[in-house]
Amino acid sequence: MQTGKKDWILGVDTTTYLVKDVERAKKFYRDVMGLPLTSEFGNQGCEFVMPDNTAFSLWKMDDGSWTQGNGVMFSVGDFDAAVDRYRKAGVKIAPEMEDTPACKMGFAEDSEGNTFIIHFRKNGRD
Repeated sequence: MQTGKKDWILGVDTTTYLVKDVERAKKFYRDVMGLPLTSEFGNQGCEFVMPDNTAFSLWKMDDGSWTQGNGVMFSVGDFDAAVDRYRKAGVKIAPEMEDTPACKMGFAEDSEGNTFIIHFRKNGRD
């Protein structure tokens, strides 16, 4: 990666999902998924910053428009325990798991209809 060039992309600051109901979505990610809530923006949205300093945000559009988000992979240290915990908490997780040479994935849905993946790296995190 190029360094020292302020006009180059340095990384990803946050991934954001649009939501229909900020409070419901915030409770899902904070209380069910266990993400650490770090910032709130009134009835517009909020942000969660993980221990590795990556951020995930929720945002409600002023006009109420919404489109489904997908593509976020939440890293876990114990795949089977995480899937079991989240299923018991009522998270919709597809019965079929993906098991590749590099990772394990469980395909899930949040309270707003956005999809995400519970993800385990077999070689650990960098």
